Amino acid sequence: MYSPPELALDLQQSLFDKIADALVDTGYIILPSALPETLTTDLYQHLQALNDQQFQRAGVGREQDHQLHGGIRRDQIRWLGRQSPVEAQYLDWMEQLREGMNQRLFMGLFDYEAHFAHYLPGAFYKRHLDAFRGQTNRVLTTVLYLNPDWDEHQGGELLIWPEPDSDQVMERVVPQMGTLVIFLSERFPHEVLPAATDRYSIAGWFRVNTSINNQIDPPR
Repeated sequence: MYSPPELALDLQQSLFDKIADALVDTGYIILPSALPETLTTDLYQHLQALNDQQFQRAGVGREQDHQLHGGIRRDQIRWLGRQSPVEAQYLDWMEQLREGMNQRLFMGLFDYEAHFAHYLPGAFYKRHLDAFRGQTNRVLTTVLYLNPDWDEHQGGELLIWPEPDSDQVMERVVPQMGTLVIFLSERFPHEVLPAATDRYSIAGWFRVNTSINNQIDPPR
């Protein structure tokens, strides 16, 4: 359905207000349909057209500490770039979100990186933090799910705990098409449970600039 530009802009600003309020109040938000449906559909179709050779096995850690560890995670990933129009459109949407959060919360978000994640049946990612306080420049995590007609009995939920030492799960997110999860990277441990079928998402991180000599620290 067509929306006049002014209305679309007002809706987006209201959405960014909602996200900012949630980050202040609870540190996270789960949105069933934040992005335009046409964009999520195009992303899913683009993802399905990629071949297996364009993905690589995901590892743990970054730069010299990066290593493959099948006991912790078993997903396959492909980093997004601007060569693809639909990937560029998604990155543009996230750029607007970056600017919106900086305007509202003065977070100093510097850039955004993201990758497609493909979890084969039975694949998982054990409980972990995306950032350790004071040791990385990732400060805000996003996850967009691209799984049409997902049945909750298929598994693959995202589990979120309120703090590192907590034993009580705070949120159990079903990876349904279009659902967007945003949370503070240093604060919330989370885990991806195995699924009975292929599971797709885009994981991304907004970063602050802790660079030296114009080198983004750390590079992905």
